[in-house]
Amino acid sequence: MTATENTGIVVEGLEKQFKNGPKAVDGIDLEVAPGEIYGFLGPNGAGKSTTVHVLTTLLPPTGGRATVAGYDVVRQGRQVRASIGAALQEAALDPLLTAREHMRLQTALQGLPKAIRRRRGDELIARLRLSDAADRKVGGYSGGMKRRLDLALALVHEPKILFLDEPTTGLDPQSRSDLWNEVARLAREHGVTVFLTTQYLEEADVLAGRISIINHGRIVAEGAPSALKAEIGRPSLEVVPCNPDRRGAFSAVLERFGTAVKTNTPGAVAVRLERGADALTDVVRTLDAENLRMDHFQLHAPTLDDVFLAKTGESMSEAEETAGPAHAVVPGRDPQPAGAPA
Repeated sequence: MTATENTGIVVEGLEKQFKNGPKAVDGIDLEVAPGEIYGFLGPNGAGKSTTVHVLTTLLPPTGGRATVAGYDVVRQGRQVRASIGAALQEAALDPLLTAREHMRLQTALQGLPKAIRRRRGDELIARLRLSDAADRKVGGYSGGMKRRLDLALALVHEPKILFLDEPTTGLDPQSRSDLWNEVARLAREHGVTVFLTTQYLEEADVLAGRISIINHGRIVAEGAPSALKAEIGRPSLEVVPCNPDRRGAFSAVLERFGTAVKTNTPGAVAVRLERGADALTDVVRTLDAENLRMDHFQLHAPTLDDVFLAKTGESMSEAEETAGPAHAVVPGRDPQPAGAPA
């Protein structure tokens, strides 16, 4: 499928080099089909938000090209913006306005006919479960309520493509689950294409039909979550010794059965089991024969964090610690693409 045929998203060799700064996006390629939920996964500072800013025409690329909804992000910025909705990391909400007042303003800005503005706003407020708070000032909303309102505002003009940039950061588990359900429903019932950036492995696993993993501006893996985890294949065994001083002895025994892997559990040692779960009985028997007592052990099926570790040599949390600070978008510091908002 060529760029002009795909009314989803097509990115070819995309680069973004900041003045006196890093190359935040370093020659990435990806393609998102219409109606697909596509997860863009990576640690803070990996290039996720910069990519979204380019695809939504907020930043110009310095190399490569991209089309969104069939339109070039540089030459046809106005058409791109008319086709998309975006809920970025920081919700653009006025704490002194109510949800209904936000809707009234947004429907007017999007040019909806006056006859349908109130109906459209009330419909979205109800769909995102904000009716009881619709006439309260947003400054008193919880984080989850603000995120839902921000999503509702992004949907006012019924966009073909929805960009969600880390939409559930800082939300409690229930609010996060509610937002996941709404995003899945939009794709399933309305055919909305969703480009979802996240640092939450579970979020990508639950929502996305396909994902790509970006690290230091480059895509290191792409595919269905299940397929990427299947590449890892074998489970890992994590063991916490009763006596921390005997970790070396535990490692020596475990490495008879597989390859050592990193673990974030304090005091634990872990291996990727060569024979899979079938080796577990033999491991326990061998540790017992060596008089090595365990405080705790756990068998882990492959996860997306394992995929990230296999592709980059570090876990997501380690990558965030070593990454430089994400580049902020500062008005006036970077030239705007043709037709982009000032």
